[in-house]
Amino acid sequence: MRSERQFCEQLRYNLLFKWFLDLNVDDAPFNATTFSKNRARLLEADVARTFFAEVVDEARRRRLMSAEHFSVDGTLLEAWASLKSDRPRDEQEPPAGAGGRNAAVDFRGQRLRRETHASRTDAEAQLYTKGSGQAATLSYLGHALTENRHGLVVDVELTEADGSGERAAALTMLDRSVAGRATLGADRAYDTRAFVAALRARGVTPHVARNARGRRSAIDGRTTRHPGYRQSQRQRKRVEEVFGWLNTVGGGRKLRYVGRARNRAWLELTAAASNLVRLARLAPVPA
Repeated sequence: MRSERQFCEQLRYNLLFKWFLDLNVDDAPFNATTFSKNRARLLEADVARTFFAEVVDEARRRRLMSAEHFSVDGTLLEAWASLKSDRPRDEQEPPAGAGGRNAAVDFRGQRLRRETHASRTDAEAQLYTKGSGQAATLSYLGHALTENRHGLVVDVELTEADGSGERAAALTMLDRSVAGRATLGADRAYDTRAFVAALRARGVTPHVARNARGRRSAIDGRTTRHPGYRQSQRQRKRVEEVFGWLNTVGGGRKLRYVGRARNRAWLELTAAASNLVRLARLAPVPA
């Protein structure tokens, strides 16, 4: 029998397909095989990205988005894979032992390197931790670029979890979604000489939090003395509201799909839903 999660997932996609095809909710549901084929077509046609872009364009048409001031951040998204699935790449079969399909595994003394290990459940997920003292999990990195007027999401990206993924994704989203002079607020993880130089080369003023812990910050006094820098540092924290919504309402505490393509589509659709909820709240109340 299907689990409750599988039933809810299929129901959600059926409603989405009906909405796109202008069908009534009471119409007969899709056949299971048709549903699977349509899901693959949605990924191939990048429908989630197109839908998200239309929502962003609608916010711009309503003049609710800033065209000059932005914030960026990344969050760790735990993949739909357990640590036990991270096995050596050259291992033919999992080692036999007691416990059946969910046998106990002792990782003590092993070095789980990306070059030598990969998940048997989700090969694209990487073992990663964002903070010292925190347990490493098989994860992806989700990234969001927001504007500073109302905290609407301008762009999103999902990448493999690595140490430079946040900064690389930030530049990708800027190139894709921001044109002309702008400012970009970010936390101290983005305070590197290469990233700050890349922003300046794009005509973007780096309002990045200074990281002077045992090193010299790439952000100098020419930037920090302006009132706009302090304003960006206050506004950049609103991106955390987006991640909070994605994790709670959007169900992002534990990803439900395997592979980067499916999880990226989930992130784009969920970010679009977050924008739609905020747009409804920003709409003027009819007299």
